[in-house]
Amino acid sequence: MSKFKRIHVIVMDSVGIGEAPDANVFGDVGSHTIGHIAEKMNGLHMPQMEQLGLGNIDDIQGIKHVAAPTAYFGKMQEASVGKDTMTGHWEIMGLNIDTPFKVYPNGFPDELISQLEEKTGRKVIGNKPASGTEILDELGEEHMKTGAIIVYTSADPVLQIAAHEEIIPLEELYRICEIARELTLSEEFLVGRIIARPFIGEPGKFARTSNRHDYALKPFGRTAMNELSDAGLDVIAIGKINDIYNGEGITSTERTKDNMDGMDKFIATLDKDFTGISFLNLVDFDALFGHRRDPLGYGKALEEFDVRLNEVLPKLTEEDLLIITADHGNDPTMPGTDHTREYVPLIVYSPQFKEVKELPLRNTFADIGATISENFGVKKPQFGESFLSLLK
Repeated sequence: MSKFKRIHVIVMDSVGIGEAPDANVFGDVGSHTIGHIAEKMNGLHMPQMEQLGLGNIDDIQGIKHVAAPTAYFGKMQEASVGKDTMTGHWEIMGLNIDTPFKVYPNGFPDELISQLEEKTGRKVIGNKPASGTEILDELGEEHMKTGAIIVYTSADPVLQIAAHEEIIPLEELYRICEIARELTLSEEFLVGRIIARPFIGEPGKFARTSNRHDYALKPFGRTAMNELSDAGLDVIAIGKINDIYNGEGITSTERTKDNMDGMDKFIATLDKDFTGISFLNLVDFDALFGHRRDPLGYGKALEEFDVRLNEVLPKLTEEDLLIITADHGNDPTMPGTDHTREYVPLIVYSPQFKEVKELPLRNTFADIGATISENFGVKKPQFGESFLSLLK
């Protein structure tokens, strides 16, 4: 019999908690996402996370070390050779990624762009890291005049293709993205996701539409989610989880507009009767504030998340386990716009706990997948060590 009927995993996308031992390899010495945000905010106000034990993991201005936290607490170190969203999430569910996805801070290689132009019959403009809205302001008019596709990237291993729906029909844009997906499957280019970014409007008034489509890689192996769904258990994906795993092992999915919509959908999920896991990604921390180097916006978003825990915690019963963590860091006080190689927090809560304490340092994010697998009695992933027996 399972120890818990339902396990809920919330990934606070990019909320790192201090440089990892190998941060120097990634150019991230001195990074501390939540710590530096707290300093810029003159102290974070997160009373729910404080009581769960966040301030017991590390010194964070404004978040106290509490004598009697309500959750197990600790931190995890990433074992895979990357610091991107897909690597972090895939590791959480039991994989170890030893071939890193490629990121393209200077744009994509000429060889790849030439092949894309040849196979699609359209010229490429852009080809650089950019904000999705700013690049439309910069190149949208040229795209409308010439029919060239707008290609851009970010600090993540993604290749994004923007096109006006009245210039390039959706079906053609999707076909172009499928071509790009085929071209970037090799280790030479290895891009994690191709994203179709259709938009409408006139110069100065462009707006992206809801017809975005992601073309992700399938995880390189079976995850805990595959084992759960194959055993007839529920795997409910909320936010971009479905895109990150390319639908693998997922039984139902809920798209979200932003962090607060993600919390709305998650809280609604808590009212459902299911056996298995819910898995939520809160992307705004990373996309809106980390990459844009906005520590004050990031801090406000963290405090808004904490307020929503007032709605979450009362809905949890002794049959529920809540795990709050992150997938990498993105310190908004560091130079550039890239993710940062950091430890991530680990908060583990259930109303049934009688004694809570610090969990030993986890040497891989995959310990979460191993714990979930043991709880539900399914085959454990190849990587990870369960901490289920430590939860009392």
